Amino acid sequence: MELSLDGKALDELSEVVRSCGRMAKEKQATIHRSYKSDGTVLTETDLAISSKILAVVSHLFPEANIISEETLTEYKEDAPCTFVLDPIDGTDVYSQGLPSWAVALGILDRDRKPVGAMISCPRWGLGEDELYVRLDPGKELLVNDRPFIMQGAKDFPHQITMGSSGQRLMDFSHFEGKIRIFGSSILHMLSPVLYEHIQGCVNQSCYVWDIASAHAVLLHCGMDIEYVNGKKFIYDDAFMLERKPFSPSFYAGTSECIKALGKVLPPK
Repeated sequence: MELSLDGKALDELSEVVRSCGRMAKEKQATIHRSYKSDGTVLTETDLAISSKILAVVSHLFPEANIISEETLTEYKEDAPCTFVLDPIDGTDVYSQGLPSWAVALGILDRDRKPVGAMISCPRWGLGEDELYVRLDPGKELLVNDRPFIMQGAKDFPHQITMGSSGQRLMDFSHFEGKIRIFGSSILHMLSPVLYEHIQGCVNQSCYVWDIASAHAVLLHCGMDIEYVNGKKFIYDDAFMLERKPFSPSFYAGTSECIKALGKVLPPK
């Protein structure tokens, strides 16, 4: 059964996500880095965005679950959907002044299938200064408020994106293509959809908020993700509720591209 959410409420939420991206852009030049207990980077912008978006989601969709990188919230098994928030995906590059980061909100249905996304990348784009991706459940994909149709041949990986630690995990000896590394899992996963000459992605172990929104866009466009060992990717309790990173790495792309990646870029 297709998830149905109030369109006006989604419009309001979308504007908040977009405004949070623009606010993060304004603050980027003066941001201060700090560190979590696990050594990952944290900024005051992450915390401010998390607080704002969580409050809006709770107000507009009180029956929904919310999972955020920065805030622990109750999870209800009978909730109709789950919003998954990464206040800033790519905090490290954001804190260094680089442009490749995103405010990312994903929507999963009751069966934990990614079905929606709101992704604000105000310093990244398609030949322009801002990228905003919106996918309401069951609706068309919008990029900068315009319907978007994926372009290009996607079944063989001539160019791919990869997570910043992927070089330690993969065997490059059979891959003759080009690899792009941006520092944001969301942007890595979106690239095969958005950019005509990029076909696939390899992403190392990370968390549900790092992938949920972009995974929804991939699925909408006939792509998917699959563990490098060939097993189906699942949103299990460890990943969703215990907030553990998935393992092993995954390939992203069309089914044919994923098969090809397994041959030309196998794990070590």
